[in-house]
Amino acid sequence: MMELLLGYLLIFSARVLDVSISVVRTLLMVRGKKLQAACLGAIEVFIYISVLTKIMGQLDNIGNLIAYSLGFGTGQMVGIFIEGKMALGNVSVQVITRQDEGQLVELLREQGFGVTVVQGYGKNGIKHILNIMLKRSALRKLYTILEEYDKDAFITVLDTQNIRGGYMDRMKRK
Repeated sequence: MMELLLGYLLIFSARVLDVSISVVRTLLMVRGKKLQAACLGAIEVFIYISVLTKIMGQLDNIGNLIAYSLGFGTGQMVGIFIEGKMALGNVSVQVITRQDEGQLVELLREQGFGVTVVQGYGKNGIKHILNIMLKRSALRKLYTILEEYDKDAFITVLDTQNIRGGYMDRMKRK
């Protein structure tokens, strides 16, 4: 009985690991990190084939299939969690505040963010849109500043593939 449970645990754990790697690998590919994605892909396939070999030899064992399936679902969640902690890539953030944007722009620039202000026209007249490009790892810091300044600000965040030139380019060189 103990050997059977250890087998289920091994299948579950291996599947969590290989699916987590798959999620992170896919996101690395999307962000242009080809070498890292390829290395993770090799590890992922090794684990996947090892687990699949064990499963295929015992298709009549429902416990193996359940462990395999639960490992897949759990691996998706773990992979997304890991990728979120890695915070890879860049984002473009647009902010429309109800407060005086001049103060917010200065505050953000003092904190090291590059901000471009564009004038727009909304339902209630002229608004200023703050465009901020940043590393995804700095997004939490930006959210904290925005929450303190105007908790009702309208914020959109978009993944950005490449950023070239401008303030961020100067920050990289320092």
